[in-house]
Amino acid sequence: MSSVDLLYVGGPTAVIELGGVRLLTDPTFDPPGEYPIGARTLVKTAGPAVPATEIAPVDAVLLSHDQHPDNLDAAGRDRLAEAPLTLSTASAYERIGAPVRALPSWEHVELPRPAGGVLRVTAVPALHGPEGSEPLVGEVTGFVLSGADLPTVYVSGDNASLDVVRTVADRVGPVDVAVLFAGAARTPLVPDAPLTLTSEAAAEAARILGAGHVVPLHFEHWAHFTQDGATLRKAFAEAGLTDRLHLLEPGSSVRLARRAEGRAS
Repeated sequence: MSSVDLLYVGGPTAVIELGGVRLLTDPTFDPPGEYPIGARTLVKTAGPAVPATEIAPVDAVLLSHDQHPDNLDAAGRDRLAEAPLTLSTASAYERIGAPVRALPSWEHVELPRPAGGVLRVTAVPALHGPEGSEPLVGEVTGFVLSGADLPTVYVSGDNASLDVVRTVADRVGPVDVAVLFAGAARTPLVPDAPLTLTSEAAAEAARILGAGHVVPLHFEHWAHFTQDGATLRKAFAEAGLTDRLHLLEPGSSVRLARRAEGRAS
């Protein structure tokens, strides 16, 4: 029970299994295509490495936000209908309704583990761009997963703020695994600042969180990302954190173990 399994599907989508509980992050299962949003268009350049039909049922979906198709596309919305529970923002609940459950920052739900006990899912803040961009980009959330004898896992969602990361670290302490949405996304909506973590900020977030393992998501498969796997490798190498970085190929998985003293090894 001292490990977490993560399957990288593509984009922001992964399956996280922790304590026997299966969780799906930001479901995106559409093929490549264009998504007009107002005056701008988001372009998906690659489909999922694992089709939705090949993913076993999950216990819950962790949805950082619903208002952008690179975090929830048409096929992803179909997947929500199949899940018993989706945890997300109040705005997502207002737009989608059940099975979405609004989970405000620092509140939690407890999901039963098959062998007994619970997995606690706590909502944490996220800022999808620079300070003051909330009215433009909308509400976003991140999550922290924890439980007795389990690694602590931070899922950032579309957060671009290291101040937010510091707030999370101050509240929950070191984490064993940090699942960081990176890629330095940029769109005309907020032209002068990234909407997700830059590669350098992802490395700094790993340091702030004391994370023994870092798994980047949401840095490829969409045209509005300005950084990629190569820049992540470079940034983590320059920060002396190469041994913590797990840059997965789409469709691959990894098992990450926790050290006895509470950090991953």
